[in-house]
Amino acid sequence: MNTAVVKIKESLPDITVIYLLPKNGKLSQISLTKTEEAYIKQQLSSNKSVTLNTYYRWVFIRVPERLECLSETLEKARRESCCIYEKLKEQKITEIQIINETDLPELSLAYAEGLLLSQYHFSKYISEKKRTEHELKKIYFTQSTLQEKRLSELHHLIEGVYITRDLINEPANVLNSINFAKEVRKIAKEAGLQITVFEKKEIEAMKMGGLLAVNRGSVDPPCFIKLEHKPKNAKNKKPIIYVGKGITFDSGGLNIKPGDSMDTMKCDMSGAAAVLGCMYALAKNEVPVHFIGLIPLTDNRPGFNAFAPGDIITMMDGSTVEMLNSDAEGRMILADALHYAKQFKPMVVIDIATLTGSASAAVGRNATVVFANTDETIYKKLENAAFSTWERVVRFPLWNDYAESLKSDIADIKNIGNKQAGAITAAKFLEHFTNYPWIHLDIAGPAFLTEKDSYRSNGATGIGVRMVYQFVKSLI
Repeated sequence: MNTAVVKIKESLPDITVIYLLPKNGKLSQISLTKTEEAYIKQQLSSNKSVTLNTYYRWVFIRVPERLECLSETLEKARRESCCIYEKLKEQKITEIQIINETDLPELSLAYAEGLLLSQYHFSKYISEKKRTEHELKKIYFTQSTLQEKRLSELHHLIEGVYITRDLINEPANVLNSINFAKEVRKIAKEAGLQITVFEKKEIEAMKMGGLLAVNRGSVDPPCFIKLEHKPKNAKNKKPIIYVGKGITFDSGGLNIKPGDSMDTMKCDMSGAAAVLGCMYALAKNEVPVHFIGLIPLTDNRPGFNAFAPGDIITMMDGSTVEMLNSDAEGRMILADALHYAKQFKPMVVIDIATLTGSASAAVGRNATVVFANTDETIYKKLENAAFSTWERVVRFPLWNDYAESLKSDIADIKNIGNKQAGAITAAKFLEHFTNYPWIHLDIAGPAFLTEKDSYRSNGATGIGVRMVYQFVKSLI
């Protein structure tokens, strides 16, 4: 992202402006002709927004509606700024200033966040003649109460979202497990993250049976990546761990996906990409937290000696799994990673995965299904972070009744339950491999969109970066 986020002392007379005005407020920081002032006053008497072309710049005057929920107020601001961005793009405007006369400084950041997220584009494979990309060069702020540190924090957080979106949008023939690991190494170096990449022989030595089983149908070897951010001033004695599902392409394996169900399956590593984007932001913003990211990587193909329904797989923790559906592969690789996390005696482990169609069917594209066996204080912080970033969650139960359908006659556990409650039984399978406070995020619905949703572009949304970043900050 090449957009600079800059604080200035006074407004710039020639630069396009978003002017946030309190109800019955007066425009004090921009010069207008009497005709323009009269027009604005007349418009504001019946509207909460005025868009004015003064011939040398555009003026977007908004009277933000103060809703009962602050999170909803800020989300409305992000979406409004997306509409403004479309005009900026149309007019090829590359600099804009935000003047906030309201008593809510967060509005300035929300408008900037909406602009930055809206301008994202993935045009790497479009020929130069056909590219129509547009990017702001600078966003200025005049607000005296807004600390420069918060502007820098926003910039790095959006960079983390961009990193995540870019990785997810890459086609699987480019971003296999090997190339994914190369990208992680490069980004880890830039952010100052410690990185260890375990290759196939090391994975075999660790007896990660789930990851190895899924990889059996692939021509590319698996990888297992450990990232660590451990500053000297870390405030947590026990690490927070973030685990991301890294299936670089999911064909369903021998239980091959039907029809067009494979069209977007390059996005099945959205969880892994979110872990990297979040850790990048934490490191660049020097958040004082000990944080570990774990990423198991492979694709799921029906070739070679692909694991088949009826196979018995011995997992890293020694559990045996009766594999009855190779399209339930994400939980197999996550299970090994969740067991691996035990050695760190973590404060909490969050895993994130495009795990089940059931989650998407239940809550659609606008929410994440969440499961938690943490105490309520920790869960509430996650929920608050989810709503503050508008990456909202809907909590499902983890009742033991649901584990009944995972019982096997010939192994310790089956990898799928019956036809009901698929998202819940998948979570119960993962829970089997945990012994610590744990949160599971099933992002199958919102991770990848086929149509644009305001500042969430079509394609990868980068969900899980902003939410978990805010959650981590709230924990420490």
